[in-house]
Amino acid sequence: MHTKRVIPCLDVKDGRVVKGINFVNLRDAGDISEVSSAYDKAGADELVFLDITASSDARDTQLEWVREVASRVFIPFTVGGGIRTVDDVRAILREGADKVAINSAAIMNPQIVSDAAKKFGSQCVVVAIDAKRRPDGEGWTIYKNGGRVDMGIDAVEWAGEVCRLGAGEILLTSMDCDGTNNGYDTELTKAVADRVDIPVIASGGAGKPEHFYDAIEAGAEAVLAASLFHYKELEISEVKSYLRSRGVSVRL
Repeated sequence: MHTKRVIPCLDVKDGRVVKGINFVNLRDAGDISEVSSAYDKAGADELVFLDITASSDARDTQLEWVREVASRVFIPFTVGGGIRTVDDVRAILREGADKVAINSAAIMNPQIVSDAAKKFGSQCVVVAIDAKRRPDGEGWTIYKNGGRVDMGIDAVEWAGEVCRLGAGEILLTSMDCDGTNNGYDTELTKAVADRVDIPVIASGGAGKPEHFYDAIEAGAEAVLAASLFHYKELEISEVKSYLRSRGVSVRL
């Protein structure tokens, strides 16, 4: 069995870690470098850092934030937000990130996924998918610009396409479950995991250890959470101990 990963996510706005519910009502959760360092010490397997307003503000990711976090952590580190070109990917990797997460740019220009994978290797390229269930309940569509714009594209179909283009991982966020603590959208997770042959990181909705297990049972190779960890409602060590008790292979 593959070792499953537990990953905290840092949503960053104006240099601060923030967290909301269903992508709105953001509240402060601390300084980027301090939060990153704490997670490194707490046993996180990786970190994901998302500059959540870079795309909607039509600006690049703040490289000094990337540099600061990279200097404080010794675990793999993914950066997303405002990445539009292969040069942007190069700049972020050069500042110390191990992977880049591409969302809006991949939707508007899918070729960037292929180009980045060819240039730096698929293992560096994570495609982030923000998905919301359709009003009729039949499937999910993807959104760009931090969940602001419905693209009308089927999420499962899009996951298959980015896999074909060369993505190494999918960071799959349920907008419906985001920040609710009611559990991941396991139906969405399973639909995407069944469609692709690359790792799927489940994101959005974790509230208790059982939720992490449910997402892994649905096919996730990694489970991501933000507010739950930021506000100390659960420790990473607690999640890992629970998963181990349920027979899941994790790094303690």
